[in-house]
Amino acid sequence: MTYTPSKSPVLKLWKSLGSNGFGRWLVSKIVCFNAPYFSSIKPRFTQIKPGLVEVTLKKRRAVQNHIKTVHAIAMCNAAELAGGVCLDVSLNGNFRWIPVGMTVQYLKMAKTDLRAVCKVDDFHWDTAQDVVMPVSVFDTNGEEVFHADITMRISPKKK
Repeated sequence: MTYTPSKSPVLKLWKSLGSNGFGRWLVSKIVCFNAPYFSSIKPRFTQIKPGLVEVTLKKRRAVQNHIKTVHAIAMCNAAELAGGVCLDVSLNGNFRWIPVGMTVQYLKMAKTDLRAVCKVDDFHWDTAQDVVMPVSVFDTNGEEVFHADITMRISPKKK
């Protein structure tokens, strides 16, 4: 099967709106409207393209734990958002996906605003399989504070 570029509505939105701050804010809001759980972290997309998605989140009271660092589930949420959107905008247009697992590592206390990055170099999957989307979360000093490997099941779309 030959690779068919993604038909992702998020990618289409990004291409038309993502060139300025208001457009990036609007794309973030639309994604969260369609997947409301992500709105709890108030994410902002800064990059969306096949093979690369970057999402930022502010350290604010709503995402802090009792020791005033960004809590684990907020980082899991950002990782799942980055990994899911990255797969969505990269995946062969004839396939669909669903997350089936996540392995996480808490590397350092997250004391600042954060940036979640999902980057995959080879995304031309053309058979049903489980793929791993790696997501690194960095603090404002560029240090990785969290890492997730998100397993996604891809399969052909039903005709």
